[in-house]
Amino acid sequence: MNTTSNRRNAAGAPPRLSSQAMAFVLAGGRGSRLEELTDRRAKPAVHFGGKSRIIDFPLSNAYNSGVRKMAVATQYKAHSLIRHMQRGWNFFRAERNEYLDILPASQRVQENKWYLGTADAVTQNIDIVDDYDVEYVIILAGDHVYKMDYEVMLRQHVQTQADVTIGCLTVPREEATGFGVMHVDENGRIVDFLEKPADPPGMPDDPAMALASMGIYVFNWKFLRELLLDDAEDDSSSHDFGHDLIPSIVKNGGAYAHKFTESCVMSGLETEPYWRDVGTIDSFWRANLDLTEVVPSLDLYDNSWPIWTYAELTPPAKFIHDDESRRGQAVESLISGDCILSGADVHKSLLFTGNRAHSFSKLDQVVSLPNVDVGRNADLTKCVIDSRVRIPEGLIVGQDPVEDSKWFRRTDSGVVLITQPMLDRRAAILEGGISWSAEQLEGK
Repeated sequence: MNTTSNRRNAAGAPPRLSSQAMAFVLAGGRGSRLEELTDRRAKPAVHFGGKSRIIDFPLSNAYNSGVRKMAVATQYKAHSLIRHMQRGWNFFRAERNEYLDILPASQRVQENKWYLGTADAVTQNIDIVDDYDVEYVIILAGDHVYKMDYEVMLRQHVQTQADVTIGCLTVPREEATGFGVMHVDENGRIVDFLEKPADPPGMPDDPAMALASMGIYVFNWKFLRELLLDDAEDDSSSHDFGHDLIPSIVKNGGAYAHKFTESCVMSGLETEPYWRDVGTIDSFWRANLDLTEVVPSLDLYDNSWPIWTYAELTPPAKFIHDDESRRGQAVESLISGDCILSGADVHKSLLFTGNRAHSFSKLDQVVSLPNVDVGRNADLTKCVIDSRVRIPEGLIVGQDPVEDSKWFRRTDSGVVLITQPMLDRRAAILEGGISWSAEQLEGK
């Protein structure tokens, strides 16, 4: 549904609850299922959509919803994430009562204590949240792609007088093993909650589907504060929202579900609510290429709900050469600023800022992160290329599964991840005549 009308207050309407709320974004995850893409960066810092990073989506949702107080808890390899927020999210003004705090795991409580779990990340920063002087806290995951108006969820939370309101969506039952799964009654109250069950239960009215948590929680701060302090004293707790705090609240009858369909933001072009956990190479590749569709599933051109990010100063994309076999062109593709297609043929691909594709090269269904250089006569199909990679002349990827798997990381569905260390190892072996065992190659 389009929530534009929900965002416009008429004269005399009650104040927006978002002005009394803060967003606490959990952005410390490694994202190991993204393999080498998170060797140098946390999952929320991974690039997405041509010029953004994944963290920009929850932050933009909060800002567009009217939330002007935010905190981002970081932990795993956080430098690129922190640098991105410092550059792209530095427009908050304290004199307007706007704040964005970056909260690295910094042993504030004990010298040997990092963030022990999602709840502990908030517990260790209780004093900082206290300083915001807010009524409500919205707990957000920093690694999902979607557009959502949190004001709608806040209003439901107040109307139901819930202890916690949990954002949820319906997913196929076989895909729900990585989610918290819940059962609700006719009033939307959650009567059972299972964190990442091996055999997720189906919905009563649709056994093939499960009601899954989005990792979005709304609390009254006073209630959550006491809950966190009690949890910190419990040595048997894993100090995690999904494993510990939420099941306890459900047991006491104070948890309610909020359906994503009621607060998703759609421009009118999207045909259904869009939410993606881009936590695997396949899902990351697919979600980026979704944007190349004639009518994309996620509309990034909706100026009424912009995805804020670091706006680099770049020259326009450039397409050069117009010979029959050497034409710089791109079809059904997104080409970012500072890209030069020099006699290269690009089809159904997404090229991030600063890419170079040289003469006679071909890219088909390729997601190429920033500052990639594709050499002459390279032929790449169904690839994800990490940033700052130099593709050698004549490299062919995507045509021979055995050869691809020998050098690169190839998923079961045939998507190939290419990083610079993989290419360096390949070059050293081919140029030096070195013979490597299967176990050594597996370390690629």
